[in-house]
Amino acid sequence: MLEALLVGQLPQWAVVGVERRAHMDRVAALLNDWAMGLDLPELECRRWRAVGLVHDVLRDSEPSELRENLPQIFAELPRGILHGPAAAERLRTDGVEDGELMTAVAFHSVGDTRFGRLGRALYAADFLEPGRAFLPEWREELRERMPDDFDAVVFDVAATRIRNLIERGSEVLPQTLAFWNMMVREAL
Repeated sequence: MLEALLVGQLPQWAVVGVERRAHMDRVAALLNDWAMGLDLPELECRRWRAVGLVHDVLRDSEPSELRENLPQIFAELPRGILHGPAAAERLRTDGVEDGELMTAVAFHSVGDTRFGRLGRALYAADFLEPGRAFLPEWREELRERMPDDFDAVVFDVAATRIRNLIERGSEVLPQTLAFWNMMVREAL
């Protein structure tokens, strides 16, 4: 599975439209640039590209269909974030055993205290990729700061994502708050 992703081939079960695929390609390219900037080994750079390609592989699916195939622990998540846990579950059933990659895919929309550098990078790249229209100059400035100012950029992305949820009157999941609180403690 991961070998196919490394050459840009999505799984047969992918539900991805043209615009979504373009987004996934931009996230993968951004992650690749950051991995190279961190001077990661080639295999790790390829892994970062793969997680960028697979993170939204079920984003265009019907939430009710995703909910049917998820473990009960995820069944009550809001519909807009079901695609991450559903993709991670599909990858698991297909034999992927990379725990860090699976956590990154599952929780790229909300953050997670178990994130390593890969999970944090995906969380930021998904939000900062150049195809997004929201605050383009600010996003460009953060992309340029990566990966040299890695932790500060992820912190700024998390703060903005949480602020956007609050301004819209949306629920901030406990998992997102725990991720935020962990980063605050790390910054002290």
